[in-house]
Amino acid sequence: MKKIQTVVLSVITVLGLTGVGASVMAKSSTPNQYHPKLLKGSRLGVCNKPVTSAMHCFAKVVSNQSNTPDVTSGPTGYSPTQFHTAYQLPATSAHPATIAVVAAYDNPNIVNDLALYNQTFGLPSFPLCKGTVTTSCFLKVNQNGGTSYPSRNSGWALEIALDVQTAHQICQNCKLILVEASSSSYTNLMKAVDRARLLGANIISNSYGSNEFSSESTFDSHFNYPGIAFIFSSGDSGFVNSYPASSPNVISVGGTTLNIDTQNHWLSETVWSDGGSGCSRYELKPTFQTDTPCTHRTNTDVSADADPNTGAAIYDSYGYSGYRGWFQVGGTSLAAPLIAGIYGLANNFENLNQPVTYTYNNQNYGVNLHDITTGQNGGCGMYLCQGTVGYDGPTGLGSPLGLTAF
Repeated sequence: MKKIQTVVLSVITVLGLTGVGASVMAKSSTPNQYHPKLLKGSRLGVCNKPVTSAMHCFAKVVSNQSNTPDVTSGPTGYSPTQFHTAYQLPATSAHPATIAVVAAYDNPNIVNDLALYNQTFGLPSFPLCKGTVTTSCFLKVNQNGGTSYPSRNSGWALEIALDVQTAHQICQNCKLILVEASSSSYTNLMKAVDRARLLGANIISNSYGSNEFSSESTFDSHFNYPGIAFIFSSGDSGFVNSYPASSPNVISVGGTTLNIDTQNHWLSETVWSDGGSGCSRYELKPTFQTDTPCTHRTNTDVSADADPNTGAAIYDSYGYSGYRGWFQVGGTSLAAPLIAGIYGLANNFENLNQPVTYTYNNQNYGVNLHDITTGQNGGCGMYLCQGTVGYDGPTGLGSPLGLTAF
């Protein structure tokens, strides 16, 4: 019976039927045994590839020997303390920002799961917002700003858990808004981005995208608002450009493999082999980029941990692929809310037309940023797909080293 149930759940996932119907079949038994020796190279993308005019999330979850999510009863990935120590970050901000997470579909358990996450790691309780967002609190709305939430999808639910828990654990007193789009279509996700801006967010974290397409620049206007940091994951297909990360109006976030020592201090960091980068085919080069020979927009701008093997501990009780509990999750879907939380801690760009220009102007390697000089995400033989001294495609200007560059 167990084998039959696993096969049925796999079929459900392949067909993309991971919403309400799939959740009925989700197992609630004891989570699988953790297999740390099997982590390397064992990872699953949690969102199906989209149809035309839609996007998919970039979260990747560690899987076990049977190629199913490796769920545990307690945290197994990096914790808030480990990220804060490694990247030399404070837990709170003297001038906290309002961070919005935009994603598709609904995670019905996100409020309770965030509370359990905070309790597990000893973080302060995080109250729900009352009325308008005027204090440090959590607000969940649909793309129209209401509370009639969209249909459910288990892949996107895990993405939402990753985004919300990561952004909050980095800036623990930032105001946090979750805007759930009705679907993963460009039309609905852009409505959700607009809603986040209208609700007062000055940092908007987005962990999704698609391959580039010839008419993509028609969507660039959604991100052209001075003083707001629109943050997008660069993708998880290696040396491949994705959109909206390639828009010149956003902060494109690449991926690294973060290694820490026994005291949680930064030990080393390399290019994550699956992190996205490249030279855009369609977007003009922004004035803040000066790299050559790419004459168009180059992905990325900055980077952070994304390798699922060094991923974050994330709690999801709604269930992905029939499993509930603690997942170890990575992808540039992790890197984006990490960077969003760091910009939230700094909150130092409201007078800038492009917040990322502050980082380009403060690229003091070894002091303000970790310069990632090793690793590659493809075979291009140049900076666009491999770590080099100074700026490179996969990691941009580098990874966080305190707040000075943000």
